[in-house]
Amino acid sequence: MKIDLTDTTSSKINSALMGARRAGGASAAGMVLTLVIVTEEGSAYDALKAANDASREHPSRILAVVKREGRSPRARAGARLDAEIRVGSDAGSGETVILRMHGELASHAQSVVLPLLLPDAPVVVWWPENAPLHPAQDPLGAIAQRRITDAVTAESPVDQLAVLATGYTPGDTDLAWTRITSWRSMLAAALDQRPCKITSAVVEGESYNPSVELLGLWLHDRLRVPVERVVTDGPGITAVRMRSKDGEIVLDRPDGLMGTLSIPGSPDRLVALKRRETAELIAEELRRLDEDAIYAAAVRTGVDRLDEPAVPHGHAVAAEQAVAEATAAAVVEATVATPRVTAKVPAAGKAPGKKAPAKQATGVKKAAEKATEKSGAKKATTKASTRKRGGA
Repeated sequence: MKIDLTDTTSSKINSALMGARRAGGASAAGMVLTLVIVTEEGSAYDALKAANDASREHPSRILAVVKREGRSPRARAGARLDAEIRVGSDAGSGETVILRMHGELASHAQSVVLPLLLPDAPVVVWWPENAPLHPAQDPLGAIAQRRITDAVTAESPVDQLAVLATGYTPGDTDLAWTRITSWRSMLAAALDQRPCKITSAVVEGESYNPSVELLGLWLHDRLRVPVERVVTDGPGITAVRMRSKDGEIVLDRPDGLMGTLSIPGSPDRLVALKRRETAELIAEELRRLDEDAIYAAAVRTGVDRLDEPAVPHGHAVAAEQAVAEATAAAVVEATVATPRVTAKVPAAGKAPGKKAPAKQATGVKKAAEKATEKSGAKKATTKASTRKRGGA
């Protein structure tokens, strides 16, 4: 069932939802959360399709906020709310309301959304693209327990990770992190089967894919080893190699469908690593509404750590001391060796002033001795005066 409301209000939308529910023979809502989708007209279809598919696992009320601020000053000055209500088979296992906000109303979307939230139910906000810099400070994000973004839709997906780390608030998550759940599970299971000390790791994948960076950051954060980033043609993540003294643990997926897990001392095995659709990713994120501490630690690690060798602090200090000692020894050797070489060079004829350097060196030596004597006399005078005053 579809109901179109033009130039309406939140109260009329609520009344229409209750009437549609009674007409369908349902006396109770039977939904577990409210999913707010902040999107544009061009991407609204794909986002709603993914949310409707996810609602079969999590029955929810879906509120799609489509902002139409207008191009002309007259259009921006006005304010109008149009709504499209979908219930029954057209809305998955819940209810869907598409809210098209025109003009100035687009800047106050929270005032329209608040009366339409399910009472006593969690709220999740999802930005399929153009997410705010600080989701928790956004007016719609402030009313949600979970806030979902997608770094892959940004202009520079890898640089977007730094933005996510800066504006992170407990409850934030990103679909780039959700896409590597199966990879993290397989790698953790491999280490459970073959416990060993990992010395380094390599992550291979597309250059613009933030999931590749997040997987490397996760390995660096959990294993405390240097992680190398290798660019390939994809699709997505193609391989992960964890090096140890016993050999390499390799998880290779060249085609985006099936992967091969290789563990030293065990036969290779095929594992399912298919690239998942957006609906599956949203369904996974809706399974938990608490803080994801592992994601927070990974995204805050910093992408630049993937290029830095992880040298223990004690070894780094020892290396710095060795370099400093070698430099000092080289300087002393050069200082001592220089006058000896000059003294041994035979004179090509008797050039005037040939012994001037020696005389100059003698004069400098005498000047230094006089300066030392004066300094000693001055220190003795200072000590005597200090004793007379009874100490500083």
